[in-house]
Amino acid sequence: MSKDKYFIIDFDSTFTKVEALDELGELSLEGDPQKESILQQVKELTDSAMAGQSSFAEGLRKRLDLLKAHQKHLPQLINVLQDKVSQSVRRNKAFLEEYSDQIYIVSSGFKEFITPIVTQYGIKEENIYANTFKLDDNGNIIGFDEKNVLCLDKGKIKLLEQLALSGDVYVIGDGYTDYEIKEAGLANKFYAFTENISRDSVLAKAEHVAPSLDEFLYQNKLPMAISYPKNRISVLLLENIHPRAVEMFRHEGYQVETIAGALSEEELCEKIQNVSILGIRSKTHVTRKVLEHANRLMSVGAFCIGTNQIDLDACLEAGVTVFNAPYSNTRSVVEMAIGEIIMLSRGIVDKSSKMHESTWDKSATGSYEVRDKKLGIVGYGNIGAQLSVLAEAMGMVVYYYDVVEKLQLGNARKCDTLRELLEKADFVTLHVDGRPENKNIFGAQEFAAMKDGAIFLNLSRGHVVDIEALVESLKSGKLRGAAVDVFPQEPATNSEPFVSELRGLPNVILTPHIGGSTSEAQMNIANFVPNRIMDYINSGNTYQSVNFPNIQLPELKNAHRLIHIHQNVPGVLADINNVLAKNQVNILGQYLKTNEHVGYVITDVNKKYDKQLVNDMRGVPHTIKFRMLY
Repeated sequence: MSKDKYFIIDFDSTFTKVEALDELGELSLEGDPQKESILQQVKELTDSAMAGQSSFAEGLRKRLDLLKAHQKHLPQLINVLQDKVSQSVRRNKAFLEEYSDQIYIVSSGFKEFITPIVTQYGIKEENIYANTFKLDDNGNIIGFDEKNVLCLDKGKIKLLEQLALSGDVYVIGDGYTDYEIKEAGLANKFYAFTENISRDSVLAKAEHVAPSLDEFLYQNKLPMAISYPKNRISVLLLENIHPRAVEMFRHEGYQVETIAGALSEEELCEKIQNVSILGIRSKTHVTRKVLEHANRLMSVGAFCIGTNQIDLDACLEAGVTVFNAPYSNTRSVVEMAIGEIIMLSRGIVDKSSKMHESTWDKSATGSYEVRDKKLGIVGYGNIGAQLSVLAEAMGMVVYYYDVVEKLQLGNARKCDTLRELLEKADFVTLHVDGRPENKNIFGAQEFAAMKDGAIFLNLSRGHVVDIEALVESLKSGKLRGAAVDVFPQEPATNSEPFVSELRGLPNVILTPHIGGSTSEAQMNIANFVPNRIMDYINSGNTYQSVNFPNIQLPELKNAHRLIHIHQNVPGVLADINNVLAKNQVNILGQYLKTNEHVGYVITDVNKKYDKQLVNDMRGVPHTIKFRMLY
């Protein structure tokens, strides 16, 4: 560790996400009818001083006069600030502790609240330089120690002159007063810290920008908590993915780009370059050709249930994890199926259409309750199983058929063959997955096997039903009605026309692939998928990945985590351990999971290792990808 480097770190809006005096005002002005107005004045004074547009000393006096704070507010303020330490600072506590002799907190704030915060992160108390409050006999804060150079204009310059640090000095801060240290020739580099706030006047002067402490450490080859800065992870989200996902990725520090519609293969080949995370829904196809253009892709998120639009094998071969949302929109699809069953049984769609055309058709003919009717569910997965519970609660008799043995819920009855189900059911609803072998599994023979006057629903995948056979069954009267939410060919955007032979048929409900399109479902998906992806990137967890060997890892503590993805051939684990032994690395824990094509080895090692280890791990034969977490 070099002893000739010093790191000067600001406190307000750098070490913490906020300006401490603003937070103090929230406490001291509680109940004051002028609170919002006063806080706005305080903020304007702060911004003006930090942008170098006004006298710092004069602004500090004015702010304290406006706040009317008391000594009793300080413990409350400390509690608030403890929860508002910058995320990248929290992540890199180990760096702050390791370099504690060389790190100085230099702030125009106040020691009374700064010291309790920063010392929790290994900062030495003797390396904290800040102002101190002046109190009256009643504990009111009435000013500050005016002998302290940090209360003066250009106070940080005066302090650095006094410190006379002999070595390279790096300043990290968000304000103009931090830049002035470099301008005065007292620092080698100034990094404008923009994780919490970005000031144009400061950025205009800064030669270097640090969107996070991770980025600063990365640029200067210093030890950091993650293998690379999060702002270097780029996310591309397509097809109007819920804003909550955008918010979550950006909060994590990732760079996010959104595109409203789907992209063609050629368009995606162009956009995928330098993308780390790709988020799609059902219309964008991730093909082998797309993956050949993906030079940095780590993970694909399917913000839906199905993944048949993704070449899972090609992703696996490329070391790209795929995550979906298998449960998040289950309830939404089930509710829609229940609603359509009732509407079709009562002929509500046709009666509603007639009403809009001024026709009053009050008749019970062809209108039936669903109670005591037989519901046949083809595909007894998450959706099929929950549908059976709700249907049974309405008094329906439920039958199900699945190619995989499934435990029935409630009083649902299992059918040994599809034909057995079709011959029994008054309603048949499909809830199968989109695997290629399911194409046209429901065609003329299956419709012929159904009861006369039965009703058919498909809310699963468009290509599993022979549309011509369905149309013929409806026109002939074999089927009394149908509801279809998915189609073999669907418009890529809302501006494209929908073309189908099903249009215009009586007692047929057509919906534009909206089974899972509810606010609740989209919010659930937007929470679930980013969390799985971020957990993979941050810890190596592949739990619930649809293509990777699933591993649920313990929390990484005081160690490095080596993540090695390789072709599943004999001897790779031995080669990995030989590399570790050759580099004299102490293994703290090792986890292995394989599938037919890929092996996934995670090794937690002692923090002491030679840098050659990384090159040697990447050189292990049959390696697909290797990365390290700190």
